[in-house]
Amino acid sequence: MSADQKALFEQLKELTTEQRNPASMSIDAESVEGILRIMNEEDKKVARAVEKEIPYIAQAVEIVVDAFKKGGRLIYVGAGTSGRLGILDAVECPPTYGTDPEMVQGLIAGGRRAMFRSVEGAEDREEDGAHDIDLKKVGPKDVVCGLAASRRTPYVIGAVKRARRLGARTLYVTTNPRSEFNIDVDVAICPVVGPEVIMGSTRMKSGTAEKLVLNMITTASMIRLGKVYENMMVDLQMTNRKLVERSKRVLMTITGCGYDEAERVLKEAGGHVKTALVMVKAGIGVEEARRRLEKSGGFVRGAIE
Repeated sequence: MSADQKALFEQLKELTTEQRNPASMSIDAESVEGILRIMNEEDKKVARAVEKEIPYIAQAVEIVVDAFKKGGRLIYVGAGTSGRLGILDAVECPPTYGTDPEMVQGLIAGGRRAMFRSVEGAEDREEDGAHDIDLKKVGPKDVVCGLAASRRTPYVIGAVKRARRLGARTLYVTTNPRSEFNIDVDVAICPVVGPEVIMGSTRMKSGTAEKLVLNMITTASMIRLGKVYENMMVDLQMTNRKLVERSKRVLMTITGCGYDEAERVLKEAGGHVKTALVMVKAGIGVEEARRRLEKSGGFVRGAIE
């Protein structure tokens, strides 16, 4: 065993995510229902672990919102499951909140092909992470969020280090304890979900925790940018039939107008749900609705009150 191999072996041995879970030691002898109940009991611990990190998630959201207001981007960086979760969160933002696809992005070790098939060894090169950050032309306006259940993924560490040197704000999401976190970032988010049901299979509880955290970061950020009115998406893009009908339903639900009126007003508003909402709620024309939205910073509530 080489010195590098020994160092990695010892490092992995100590990680919370690499321990054996006492609750699932005999899972291979269980019935199907028994297997599922063990998994379900462990999954129940995930939301509680995330709850404990809310103060840190809130700090992350403040940083992200500030960056967005200044024209910056949120760039997730991960490998394997973590990388795919970052990309998933990023690609859902444009249809849900009408954002530019550049606003929230995801990088994965191994590139585009790694999204669909594992690229072994891609996560082991710190320099690749730094290189990908350079390709994105990351700067002081941006936020780079590292995603690594184990905390130690070289590709992610390289990206975060490079982003920090370029002046970007940095976040890190890991499911190992904060007491063991030793990477220089603005905010670390560390929901400790405990050992996986299947040792080291971090696509399970760790992946679920990461997904919850990313949902919270982007959803809360979009709310703070005025892309939600009450509890409804009002900046969604009418890019398919489902979203066209959802837009009409949003307008009808909030204002009480009928289907035909919703269709007419949305057409007059150029398919922009927020403009249509202000038109109906305030009883005004499209140009006045746009003026009010601009004055309120894009917040529907401010435009109609």
